[in-house]
Amino acid sequence: MDWRSINFDWNRARAFLVTAEEGSLSAAAKALATTQSTIGRQVSALEQELGVSLFEKVGRGLEITPSGLALIEHVREMGEAANRLSLLATGKSTNIEGSVAITASEAAAVLFLPPLLKELREAQPGIHIEIIASNDSSDLRRREADIAIRNVEPTHAELIARKLPSQPASFYATPDYLQMLGNPERLEDLADAHFVGFVDNAAYIEGLAQIGLKLSKANFPYSTQSHMVHWQLAKSGAAIGVMPNYLGDQEPLVKRIPVEIPAFEVQTWLVVHRELRTSRRIQVVYDFLAERLSEIFSAGASNG
Repeated sequence: MDWRSINFDWNRARAFLVTAEEGSLSAAAKALATTQSTIGRQVSALEQELGVSLFEKVGRGLEITPSGLALIEHVREMGEAANRLSLLATGKSTNIEGSVAITASEAAAVLFLPPLLKELREAQPGIHIEIIASNDSSDLRRREADIAIRNVEPTHAELIARKLPSQPASFYATPDYLQMLGNPERLEDLADAHFVGFVDNAAYIEGLAQIGLKLSKANFPYSTQSHMVHWQLAKSGAAIGVMPNYLGDQEPLVKRIPVEIPAFEVQTWLVVHRELRTSRRIQVVYDFLAERLSEIFSAGASNG
């Protein structure tokens, strides 16, 4: 290989790639934790090094040029190779100190992770924990997080997933709301009840119908993507909400509705990239979470 033919800076190529994928200099700066002016200078410098124009201004935005399109796939391959190198290097680390990013849903991040992470830090004070609370799945393959707690089984071959014990979930409401409904005892008594729904309730309504609870759109005056908003609406007495039993039973403002309804089963997987599974630091956190979450979920299932 003629090493002298490589006449550009990788950091500048990365700035070009992230700008193209994020859609703007400001979004690229946020993704790379730097300033918009820095990204702009790096992209401009790369254009000068390569002798091509990579973007053109269209209104207030940027549009990639034909020259940029011709180069972007090659730069993307470089980015993926750099990511693999980082994964391999991190995977071989034996240092127990450092950062570990954990992604989980809002409900998990707020309701049960904090005491566990406090316990972890007391045992391993050298580990810094970053919590990514999101109901969207972070891409572990691109190092958006190191460890994920997910309710959907991952299918990619590069990911290692451990299935945790299933957790029963039930309907909860405030005593005042249940009294307003006439203290329901049968499924039929819930025909006019209000429930907190999700953005797309079709599958939810269909699933409830299969267990004998026939509802319509009129039963869902509230819909939200946020698990915490869902739970807060239930705790405020606005409607009936759903929550895993081991969490719902701990909330003094609500109680399980006294109607014989089969409990939902919540599936959970603890996921890590296979390259990171050999990192001592990642392995310590992963094993701790696997053990403690299994204990908590198993206890919740036995009390369901």
